[in-house]
Amino acid sequence: MSDLVLHEHVFGPRGERVLVRRSARRRRTVSITRRDGDLVIAIPAAFSAREEKQWVTKMVDQLVAKEARRAPARRSDASLRQMAREVSEAYLGGRAHPTSVTWSTRQNQRWGSCTPSDGTIRLSHQLQGMPDYVVRSVMMHELVHLLVPGHGPEFKALMARYPQAEKAQGFLDGVSWAKHLPPEGEDVIGQDEAGELPLQRAR
Repeated sequence: MSDLVLHEHVFGPRGERVLVRRSARRRRTVSITRRDGDLVIAIPAAFSAREEKQWVTKMVDQLVAKEARRAPARRSDASLRQMAREVSEAYLGGRAHPTSVTWSTRQNQRWGSCTPSDGTIRLSHQLQGMPDYVVRSVMMHELVHLLVPGHGPEFKALMARYPQAEKAQGFLDGVSWAKHLPPEGEDVIGQDEAGELPLQRAR
């Protein structure tokens, strides 16, 4: 990436660094994308320092407004516990009884995890905003682990009771794949953040 300037004292809506890329090929368009936790703003190379500052402020403000409009209502831990009860009763005969079900901001490499010894389940906060059937599939995965260790035939047989498991896994695989792709200077606002670590299949 050529002509990259780091604005050390400018930060985005989540405390991100703001990077500016001047492009000789760009004439009249300005774009903002998320990349590896930073905000990258591409501007024409001919812009003055004043114009650059104005456009950085404008693009960050537009990004904040757009993401605020798109942000879904946050599911609470209480709603997760209710979901766990519903999924367990519907597909596992009510046999899976987690002691706690919570969102976790530390789940950066897995969509979900559970500790059978104490009955706790944690779902990655990055599932927030994903379709309900996807979140329920991850919940099902972790509930099954309360009953069956590993991913052997018994686990697969129980997981198959959730009718949208395969569809949900395809959705998650697509998200994980997309997170590996660096943006190529697309003229978009509020592109999904790549994240520092790729998420993998639920364990």
